[in-house]
Amino acid sequence: MPTRKQRRRRQKELRHDYEFVYVDEEGHEVGVEDEQKPATKRDARRNGKRDKAPARSASRTVRKIDPPSWKRVLRRAAIFAPLIFLAFGVLDHRRDVGGKLLLTLVYTALFVPFMYLMDRAMYRAYLRRTGNAPQRSFRRR
Repeated sequence: MPTRKQRRRRQKELRHDYEFVYVDEEGHEVGVEDEQKPATKRDARRNGKRDKAPARSASRTVRKIDPPSWKRVLRRAAIFAPLIFLAFGVLDHRRDVGGKLLLTLVYTALFVPFMYLMDRAMYRAYLRRTGNAPQRSFRRR
């Protein structure tokens, strides 16, 4: 967060309207046209306009994402279940092993549909990025 001094300085910079001028051969001040105005990153930030970086996605290939499958999600859950059990072992010393195992099963059971929904969301975003339409599982008439 900026200090009070920095905020006041910033407000003062925004209050003053600066004009870029140059003196011609006759000694008159002439305003600089927009295309000739010196543009720096600092000036762009002051005006509220930031230069956007070129899009990287246009130069990179899109990583292929497979359609969601329950088999892959269950395999992933089988990897995470022991980690969840270990986390309960470290965090909850008062429970016995049976209680920790039951909690692990409950949390893993809640984790599986969530992972499937995340895979589905990522796959749909991939289809939108590549220009393919997501396939619908039902039709409205």
